[in-house]
Amino acid sequence: MLNITPSKVKSAFQGDPFIWAIVFILSVIGILAVYSSTGTISFSKQQGDTEHYLLRHFGFIAAGWGIMYLTHKIPFKYYAKISFVMLIVSIILLYLTLVVGYKINNAARVIPIFGFTLQPSDMAKLFLAIFIARYMSKNQDEVDKPKVFGTIIGVIVLVIIPIIPENLSTSLVIICTSTLIMIMGRIKMKFIIIMGLILMSIASIFYLFLMNIDMDKYQDTRLPTWKRRIETYMGKDVDGNGGYQQLQAKIAVASGGFWGKGPGNSTQRNFLPHPYSDFIFAIIVEEYGFVGGFILVICYLGLIYRSLKMVVETQRSFAALVVLGISVTTTVQALIHMGVSIGKLPVTGLTLPLVSMGGTSILFNSMAFGIILGVSRHIQQEKLRTSVQGAGSVSPDNSENNG
Repeated sequence: MLNITPSKVKSAFQGDPFIWAIVFILSVIGILAVYSSTGTISFSKQQGDTEHYLLRHFGFIAAGWGIMYLTHKIPFKYYAKISFVMLIVSIILLYLTLVVGYKINNAARVIPIFGFTLQPSDMAKLFLAIFIARYMSKNQDEVDKPKVFGTIIGVIVLVIIPIIPENLSTSLVIICTSTLIMIMGRIKMKFIIIMGLILMSIASIFYLFLMNIDMDKYQDTRLPTWKRRIETYMGKDVDGNGGYQQLQAKIAVASGGFWGKGPGNSTQRNFLPHPYSDFIFAIIVEEYGFVGGFILVICYLGLIYRSLKMVVETQRSFAALVVLGISVTTTVQALIHMGVSIGKLPVTGLTLPLVSMGGTSILFNSMAFGIILGVSRHIQQEKLRTSVQGAGSVSPDNSENNG
């Protein structure tokens, strides 16, 4: 018989137990929500095999847990060493996706690799955050110089150029989280302010251009989609169809009430486009009510809280910056997804990390959580080492050696 004791489980799954619990809760909610929300697509694409997408999603969750377990066992300093190489690979794949990527709704976001589809932006988000953390930690004495800031900005621009035409919302998440890492890394605020002013100017010019384009001339691009979403958000739905997604999402959220309709009882899953990914939060609130939505919010905010606790406890700048970067990226994406579902933000297409149905996004999010857990494991070991050394310095056996 297997002799599995709590102490053995604890030694196998090291790191912050609260983050392990957060990952477990998100995984379970995701499995239940994906199974409930894939009924329509199962009948349209899998001849009514409702277990197909459940098993597929469960398989990715299981693989993600395997990656997370292995990742949290690897000392986090090794990720600093491979971050540059992996970032280069990500950038190559991003530009390659523009040429040979699969187009979905006029957006080339995934690329076929060995029979699977990879979304390079998920990979780039993770390793860009690690690279910025590593670069800033190695140049702590020069973070106030234009060279460091310019290098980071150059890398960010190189990453987001191929992402912007296909996935503007992901580009904005990358810019926001990268900026926060730079602020925490003590980049001079005057550099941040100048960058902000430049971005605001570019955004204003782009907005004026977008609002005045002839949509018929750009049907093969994402521009009409962006324009329609902005107009809908601002209450200027000219064709009467732009607000369909958010209307259905609002109905789902409003009909959920406090306790929800119960697992599998969603009705809006039959009307919402992509209820298993882009609007899965709305389905969760419909079925599990305010309580279900509140649990998700607490999970993501809890991730930020525990990560900030690690930032305070660790003495290593790279560890602090990488934990902050990864946790903020995950939480910001989650909050934007939720904001879209309740009609407070324009439709973006961002998924809910570790909850929405996906493939490589689940794997890279799992790796990200694994890195955070690896840092927390290191902090625990440092605390234990310090306590043992402290106890040894005052023990009777060591009193003579200590003078």
